[in-house]
Amino acid sequence: MTESLTYAQQLAQNARAAATALAPIAASRKNAWLQTVARALREETTAIVAANVTDLDAGVQSGLSGAMLDRLKLTPDRIETLANAVDHIIALPDPVGEIIEGQRRPNGLFVSRVRVPLGVVFFIYESRPNVTIDAAALCVKSGNSVILRGGSEAIHSNRALQAVIAKTLVAEGLPQHAVQLVESTDREIVGHLLSMGNLIDVTIPRGGKSLIERVAREATMPVIKHFDGICHVYVDACADEQMAIDITINSKCHRPGVCNAAETLLIHRDAAQKLWPRLARELQSRGVELRCCPASLIFLMGSDPLQVTKGSDSIKAKAATDADYATEYLDLIMSVRIVDSIEQAIEHIRRYGSAHTDVIVTNSVASSMKFEAEVDSAAVMINASTRFNDGGELGMGAEIGISTDRFHARGPCGLRELTSYKFVVRGEGQIRS
Repeated sequence: MTESLTYAQQLAQNARAAATALAPIAASRKNAWLQTVARALREETTAIVAANVTDLDAGVQSGLSGAMLDRLKLTPDRIETLANAVDHIIALPDPVGEIIEGQRRPNGLFVSRVRVPLGVVFFIYESRPNVTIDAAALCVKSGNSVILRGGSEAIHSNRALQAVIAKTLVAEGLPQHAVQLVESTDREIVGHLLSMGNLIDVTIPRGGKSLIERVAREATMPVIKHFDGICHVYVDACADEQMAIDITINSKCHRPGVCNAAETLLIHRDAAQKLWPRLARELQSRGVELRCCPASLIFLMGSDPLQVTKGSDSIKAKAATDADYATEYLDLIMSVRIVDSIEQAIEHIRRYGSAHTDVIVTNSVASSMKFEAEVDSAAVMINASTRFNDGGELGMGAEIGISTDRFHARGPCGLRELTSYKFVVRGEGQIRS
């Protein structure tokens, strides 16, 4: 037996024992632990930031993009945001034991469905160390143990955060293995854990396409997938011009390295002539590289396919390829296409999108209803930024990921999404005839 296999088995066995111990623990005890975590995060901010600087320096040396470095970065303000998210989770009701529905049968049996933890969660994620705290808090409050496997680029940050978690679990008398971090960056360990469907109940991968595909291929347990975030903003023919600009800028530029950032802008031809040149300038002033369809280039450039100059303004763009529309950039790059109708916009989203988050900007009730009905994404936004598809923004406290699956959970996965249910049947001696 190899050292990595032995290590993986120990993690999984510890997690199974911790899940069994966690399941009956009262909400008050879990909330007490969360309060201790929030306090410890605030107290240990300096040490956490110092560990994060080590990862950031290594990231610069390895050539990580600016957007990826932003995903990796922890600042005192971001740690305070983490602590606030934990506070929010405390205020949410504990889903474990909730009676989803119940009915009295003609024979006197009372049949109910009751929420229960999933059990052992194996969570694999890249870049963003803040997710370490979100995942730990959500899993433990929903009665699950979790094995965390972050990316190698965040290993020092994740170790610092795990030290906070481990210390607080012991202090509050919760199972010490309720949250475990895979301390090694050895990729073999991931493969071993994915083979342990007898000990691990569900795997949640959150990262690039290659990671998701590997997990889906190798996992011996159910997988809740967080696939690409190829998110669209569609500006309808009768959209409010300023609203369209504000929503597009926020969706693309607020944090371009996250999965709910917009990657493609679709503009109805009737709105493009007036709106598109102005919006292009706004995007370029924020450093966004534009990759445009022929029609959107013509609107900007006239006969010059590379540049147009109007006074002191200069708009630069290049032609989009088919592959561009299917790419999650996670950077200050945006694909653009002029469409002739809302039907063409919806068809584009169906062809190139990843069923994550898609937006319509419109003043038409009919258009918004059509978009809502025909765009089958985890979140459909009407006159709101893609950035709102987030557990905290949708009132869930935090999220362990945004599922693009259609089974079990879809969209931000919070406390309830980390539970299943069982049937509880209460009788008075009934037997079946």
